[in-house]
Amino acid sequence: MTTMAQRTPPVATAPTTATTPTTATTPTTATTGGSETRRHELAAFLRSRRERITPEQVGLPRGARRRTPGLRREEVAHLSAVGVTWYTWLEQSRDIHVSVQVLDALARTLLLDPSERAHLFQLAGATDPTPASSCTGITDAVRAMLDQLDPLPACVQNSRYDILAYNRTYAHLLCDLDAIPPEDRNCMVLIHTHPQWRESVVHLDESMRLMAAKLRASMAGHLTEPAWKMLVRRLQTESPEFRENWERYEVVVGRSKVKEFRNPHVGLLTLTHTDLWLSPDHGARMVTYAPQDATSRERLEKLHAYALGVAGRVGPTMTR
Repeated sequence: MTTMAQRTPPVATAPTTATTPTTATTPTTATTGGSETRRHELAAFLRSRRERITPEQVGLPRGARRRTPGLRREEVAHLSAVGVTWYTWLEQSRDIHVSVQVLDALARTLLLDPSERAHLFQLAGATDPTPASSCTGITDAVRAMLDQLDPLPACVQNSRYDILAYNRTYAHLLCDLDAIPPEDRNCMVLIHTHPQWRESVVHLDESMRLMAAKLRASMAGHLTEPAWKMLVRRLQTESPEFRENWERYEVVVGRSKVKEFRNPHVGLLTLTHTDLWLSPDHGARMVTYAPQDATSRERLEKLHAYALGVAGRVGPTMTR
């Protein structure tokens, strides 16, 4: 069973309001000392992370006149979709507000690992809204249920489509999920951006349209939450298909149905998708796939055997 942690590639996901520097009113002396120390630590941390990344790592040319170790400030600002002046002020320890969207963009651009990402948010005095920052609600009992369902693929998702935990068969149902950075383990992100995941979904266009409609229905209760807004903004940036479906303003609630997947290891699978709700207040659900026919059942058993073989070769990498 796997839960979440790791890094993501750079992506520009910052709101336009974040590009405008703002100054704060003068606080008390005690507060000023703590805040100033935190700002200096944040600035030093950003500089150190920026200087360790080569241009080639983020798809930029090195150029003949580069003297700065790592990336330039303007390059980080561009990749994170924030103003150069604003980012410069951030590295100069200026007293400016940093939104969680901008912190998320900087973490992606600077290729931060989970510990570094958590450190960044802590220095900024912000709470990381991504599911990788905490996997609350995945109890030992839920983990045991997931494991017992093998060879049936099963995972736990929230209403935002974040994959919070999964069993071995699900890990290889649509792609090698263990190889996906935890911040990208989201069904909406994967179906719109991950080539192997997209190739595995037989009715891709229909699935993307349905999922966008279900996401819009779920989002009605989370309109002001940063994690939801960050997800939609990222999908709008990276996927023309999502933008088109999102602009339809369609809404769908529920709907269990038969799904077909082309698995690269065992072939076509015809499965019944069922949601088992774990926590209605937070939208957590266990997603299960049962075989529709004997052929699919046999192929799921083969897929489970393949997953066990992979786990045996790479060692005990799954976390609980």
